[in-house]
Amino acid sequence: MTSEDSRYEAVRSRDARFDGAFFFAVSTTGIYCRPSCPATTPRRRNVAFFPTAAAAQGSGFRACRRCRPDAVPGSAEWNARADVVGRAMRLIGDGVVDREGVAGLADRLGYSARQVQRQLTAELGAGPVALARAQRAHTARVLLQTTGLRAAEIAFAAGFASVRQFNDTIKEIYALTPSALRAARPGTTARRGPVAPPATPGVLPLRLAFRGPYAAEQLFDHLQRRAITGIEEVVGEIGARTYRRTLRLPNGTGIAEVDEATGDGWLDCRLHLTELRDLTTAGQRVRRLFDLDADPYAVAERLGEDPDLARLVERHPGLRSPGAAAPDELAVRAVLGQQVSVAAGRALGGVLVAAYGEPLPEPSGTLTHLFPRADDLAAASLAEIGMPGSRRTTLRTLGAALADGTVTLDAGADRDEAERALLGLRGIGPWTAGYIRMRALGDPDVLLTGDAAVRAGMRRAGVPTDALAARSDAWRPWRSYALHHFWNAPVTEPAHPRPSTTESTGP
Repeated sequence: MTSEDSRYEAVRSRDARFDGAFFFAVSTTGIYCRPSCPATTPRRRNVAFFPTAAAAQGSGFRACRRCRPDAVPGSAEWNARADVVGRAMRLIGDGVVDREGVAGLADRLGYSARQVQRQLTAELGAGPVALARAQRAHTARVLLQTTGLRAAEIAFAAGFASVRQFNDTIKEIYALTPSALRAARPGTTARRGPVAPPATPGVLPLRLAFRGPYAAEQLFDHLQRRAITGIEEVVGEIGARTYRRTLRLPNGTGIAEVDEATGDGWLDCRLHLTELRDLTTAGQRVRRLFDLDADPYAVAERLGEDPDLARLVERHPGLRSPGAAAPDELAVRAVLGQQVSVAAGRALGGVLVAAYGEPLPEPSGTLTHLFPRADDLAAASLAEIGMPGSRRTTLRTLGAALADGTVTLDAGADRDEAERALLGLRGIGPWTAGYIRMRALGDPDVLLTGDAAVRAGMRRAGVPTDALAARSDAWRPWRSYALHHFWNAPVTEPAHPRPSTTESTGP
């Protein structure tokens, strides 16, 4: 929404589609809210709009206790944008400022710290420190309201440099002391700002917010078909499944569990972390894997303009484009899955994990390992993997490129540059590079025109395949979602019971 008048109309109608896209603040109360806040709509002359929560906080407004604007989904804009601001927002979400400071953020982006500060402040009303501070405050609130940890433990787990800084920030943003904020914990069935019930020891419960409809069944199908033994598992029956996987994190290891059944705008998640400092990073990586910051309304509006695609969009509202919890891992898996079926690629992944993965200190169910590090693969013979020698060479080459930085796939990577670097590696072609770009880098605008399963899905849906490349220009910037709609196209049209699983030729 570009005009303030249109934003005010969204506030008047309490339109949840725009939660996270912008925030509004009320001068007479000193409070900022999400657009769907249920409170009485303020007068237009008393309302100001902000692109981020950090900008509202920087202008002296505190978070609404009723709608909890810090718990909204992230803006889909940061996933779609490839410029320095979009890249910076993805890196800040991954916790880079907390771990490496503004200098580290700037170095990853290839700009000076002053340039990054200037660009973020000019467009978002807040610099990297303020944006990271707002994120730390949200993490602290979650820990205060879902765990029994002491305030000092929470302060450092959330990324604050001191308990005093933690106390001052909580008071400023929420107008409550940490103990009062903990006492104000909302009920477990609260409609807004998802807050999970208090955790059992060693488990951090989260409710991962999303906007609009969410096609959980198709996303869990996608993950279940590709789950690699040792690092992933999907348990339970359709409609009530739980996806579990291991995580390699900056300060330790973790296990994430995400339930298929959705609440009123969230997925229930549980994190088991060896280091609480990894909470923000772990949460963001799970969000990327499940594509929780997508804007299904914008996707449906654009793709629905195509009469052939419109039928598929209507059939699967809220279909997501799964990302990756570990970009380097996804790249390796993409190479493993070249020119083989999904099942065969999954089996090869299991062999690779068993041979070169890092064992967990304690297994959890069938989860026993972390995925192999890139540098370990670079030096490995890979003789255990039943693949031709040329593809083993490609795996080692990719591992070396990831380890030495020739190929960078972190949250803020330049997508065009990363794709060019991938294509420069022997054995990696356009399909594999595009697949990595779509999933590892979370690009919502990738269409694998040479994919056999995409074309098969188009034929099943009655969509002509002869002019795919030209026709797909009208689907920008959401071509990755068009691809998933074709992969999920039913065997028969129009009406049919739940379609049988459609496997892609990809990994």
